[in-house]
Amino acid sequence: MHQSYRGSDQSSQLTAQSVSPIPQPVATAVKLMYAGAVVSLIGIALNLATVGSARSRIEAKSPSLTPAQVTDAVHVEVGVFIAAGLIGAVLWLWMARKSRAGKGWARITSTVLFAIATISILLSVASAGGLAFGSTTKIYEIVGWLIGLAAIVLLWRRASSDYFKSESHD
Repeated sequence: MHQSYRGSDQSSQLTAQSVSPIPQPVATAVKLMYAGAVVSLIGIALNLATVGSARSRIEAKSPSLTPAQVTDAVHVEVGVFIAAGLIGAVLWLWMARKSRAGKGWARITSTVLFAIATISILLSVASAGGLAFGSTTKIYEIVGWLIGLAAIVLLWRRASSDYFKSESHD
């Protein structure tokens, strides 16, 4: 009985020694990604709080719509807000977990998702006619983008690259 305890203790020491520690830039990037997930969820609430203005915007943009059609359009917009926010949060959490595990593909995927977010923000700014960030929803999008920028910079630091290149993670 005592022998099996000792053997399991030795194997846990070997396991602990064979796993390389997470470098500080990766650990910080993971925390930022968790913050990004929270921002995505907060974004859902902020978008839902602006449903009244969405109704007014739809009515102004398409005055020929019936009240029922406007209501349907608002419902679609609410569904898109919720789905996009939940998908965003899940992606943040997934990339955080896989980056923490040292999966090189997660760093690349995170970078691609950040590039897509950057294009989305730029298109949003272009369609708004400039830097019209007056709305709360625009502000949270920029906050999420800044979090993503910081995480990506950290994921591509030298210590992070060494961590992702190590064979024990892929």
